[in-house]
Amino acid sequence: MKPLPISVTILVKNAEYTLKECLESLQGFDDIILLDNGSTDRTLEIAKAFSNVQIHQSEFIGFGALKNLAISYAKHSWILSIDSDEVLESHTFEIIESMQDSMQEHCIYALPRKNLYNGEWIKACGWYPDYVWRLFHKGFTAFNDNIVHESVIIPQNAQKVHLQSGIKHYAYHNIAHLLDKLQRYSSLWAEQNIHKKSSPLKALIHGFWTFFRNYFFNKGILYGYKGFVISVCNGLGSFFKYMKLYELQQDTPPPQLCSLIVTTYNAKEALKIVLDSIKHLVYLPTEVLIADDGSTEDTKALIESYQTHFPCPLRHIWHADKGFRLSAIRNRAINAARGEYIIILDGDMIVNPHFVKDHLRYAKRGVFLQGSRVILDEKTTQEILTNKAENAFENAFRYGGFKAKRSALLSQMVFATSR
Repeated sequence: MKPLPISVTILVKNAEYTLKECLESLQGFDDIILLDNGSTDRTLEIAKAFSNVQIHQSEFIGFGALKNLAISYAKHSWILSIDSDEVLESHTFEIIESMQDSMQEHCIYALPRKNLYNGEWIKACGWYPDYVWRLFHKGFTAFNDNIVHESVIIPQNAQKVHLQSGIKHYAYHNIAHLLDKLQRYSSLWAEQNIHKKSSPLKALIHGFWTFFRNYFFNKGILYGYKGFVISVCNGLGSFFKYMKLYELQQDTPPPQLCSLIVTTYNAKEALKIVLDSIKHLVYLPTEVLIADDGSTEDTKALIESYQTHFPCPLRHIWHADKGFRLSAIRNRAINAARGEYIIILDGDMIVNPHFVKDHLRYAKRGVFLQGSRVILDEKTTQEILTNKAENAFENAFRYGGFKAKRSALLSQMVFATSR
């Protein structure tokens, strides 16, 4: 039998109980990429016994990123993605073999998955029907970058095909196995969804509704104690996802590195007030960069005086005064920034204490955030600039009416409707 010209990708970590059966079901393929995530059991020993398996290793960088890394090692264009606790059914192999000559690049194939709990196929609790997109051309699509609950990206012009035979999935061996996965996946989900809104009430509602839906609406009640255990654990998983997210948001700032860039030009009095307001932020940025469009020595002296006691790194990015070159110095500061998220601020803008916290709360790849501002009149501006107190900037928040007030609920609504 000639091996199929399809590369199979598998992520593994301590999969000794299921890997042998998984690899035996894939012997009709000549290229199996096994990406190990630090196994300490017999996983690699088992894998080395199969001649069609090439082993690579990586630390955990998120499931989506790991699966795309595995794809990068594939020698064929067509990819079959399988988990180490899944087994390709023999009839599925026959179907793929029969259609290999007619497979088109823009087609993505979904395989039905039989989810087993302690050896029993559970057709309830939201586990059935369970189609998963696993067969695709790597030149057409790939996995998203989700840390957990990753999935194949479905382009708009994709032709979606559902196969009639699929894979057997050893989802959970017992309650302990179920709870172990629940703990790990709920923690990863909370880390991935740091910008979602959460509360104890939301966690309770999600948890109860998940149990009720799985046990009654999705017929878990028909599977005896197994259906009950699965429904309860699914409910607990939903509850703990939101509670872990809530605790993460309460106890720690959003995890990404953030650089705050402040532009200036010969306006040291205004810059001083702005720096004072930054010092009082609830969440400090990773660093502050002053993008200076050619100010004189007095601005440099001011920045140096703040560097000695500033609560985060304060860097001065300067070029010579050769006319108005704000874009150039701003771009230079961006290039010098160490943060993965950039916030740019003019040198005469006083920031609300929640300014950076709110930015990071709504930060999302592919989304540009822009805040509002209140413009003070000349008299008020002079009063603040001439006030020598370190907290003089706080007087600015007394002006502007409702527009000047921070409204977490309103900003959440605006963000939700503008995406």
